[in-house]
This record gives sequence, C-alpha cells and structure tokens, in this order.
Amino acid sequence: MSAQAVAAPVKVHRPLSAEDAARANFYALLARLLTAGPDEALLANLANADPLGSEADSTLAAAWQALVEASNGADADVIAEEYEQLFIGVGKSRISIYAGFHGGAPAVDHPRVRMQADLAALGLERTTLSEPEDHYAIVFDTMRVLAGGGAGRDPAAIAEQKRFFDRHVAPGASRFFAVLGADAKANYYRRVAALGAAFIALEMESFELD
Repeated sequence: MSAQAVAAPVKVHRPLSAEDAARANFYALLARLLTAGPDEALLANLANADPLGSEADSTLAAAWQALVEASNGADADVIAEEYEQLFIGVGKSRISIYAGFHGGAPAVDHPRVRMQADLAALGLERTTLSEPEDHYAIVFDTMRVLAGGGAGRDPAAIAEQKRFFDRHVAPGASRFFAVLGADAKANYYRRVAALGAAFIALEMESFELD
C-alpha cells in the first residue's frame, strides 16, 4: 500500500536549508512508517543511522535513538504483523490512522473534504486511491513536500506550511501519537509514536514563533 502525495512538476528557484531538509526527512519517515511496516532495507538504514547532533532537542534525540536501537536486529515480518494489528485488524482497527478521527471531525467540513480541496489547491495528487485523504501517511507526506519540495517543486512558504499544519496536523496528530504509544500491542510502534510526538511538538513550537 502506498499513501503518498506527489508534487506537480514546477521549476526550482531556491536551495533547501539544512533545517528544512531535516524536517522534510522526518515527515518522510513518519509517512513511510504509517504506510506499512518497515522493510528490511529501511530497518537496516535506521539501525545504522547516526545519533542526532548535540544541537538537537533532547526529547527528539532520545526518541530517535530509541527507534534506532529498536531497529537493530528487528524482524520486518514481526513489525508488519504489529502494524496490521494496530491499524488494520479484522473489522475495526485498534487505532484509527485518520486525522479526522483524532481531530474531532465535524459532520460538515470534514477533514477529508478539506484535504481534497487543499491538495488540489497546492497542485498535489495522491499516488493511491485506496485510502481516504486524511490518512496520516498522506498528511505527513504532504508536509514533506511543503517543507522540502519535490519533483521539481520549491518548498512552500512558511505561511503556507503553517496553514496546512494548522488545518490537518495540529488538531489531532499529538493525540494520535499518544494513543499509539499507550497501546498494549505497540512495541516497535511505541518508538515511532515517541518520535512522532517529539517532532510534532517541535513543529508546533516553531510555527508559533514564526
């Protein structure tokens, strides 16, 4: 399953800062890990990843290191089964992976409808029709494109990033990661939740300062 947004090709006009590249990478990783369990290649890359630098937020650095250590020697098939138990299951999933659920979706102006409109306005399209637009993998991958650009597209202006973040990430992402981290079936994904929670907290703080 793929649940990603891709950028419509446009000409690149400005280079990407190191900070925005790091932000885009975190969004990309979260989107990938919420699309499906990590494969052996991703686990190997994570297991061999360097610690975050001394300038990094201590909570984020600790969460990153915990994920790196959990990836070392992890079994992709076991984690894939964990993903299935948490997010798919038989009948109703243990944890909803949709922003509308955790953000308190209203009956009118549902986040999925707003996501459809915002993706179209941004010139983005999904690579799959199998998931609703408010799937967190799609939400985070859209933030990846806005923060880092892609397919010949410039990163979006901070104001545009903040608008999307405020509409689709801020209302429920922290709650989603809290629920995921507390679930008894979450082992590897407890580390993913800690990383996601730490990163989203930093993004909220950063956008408030801008």
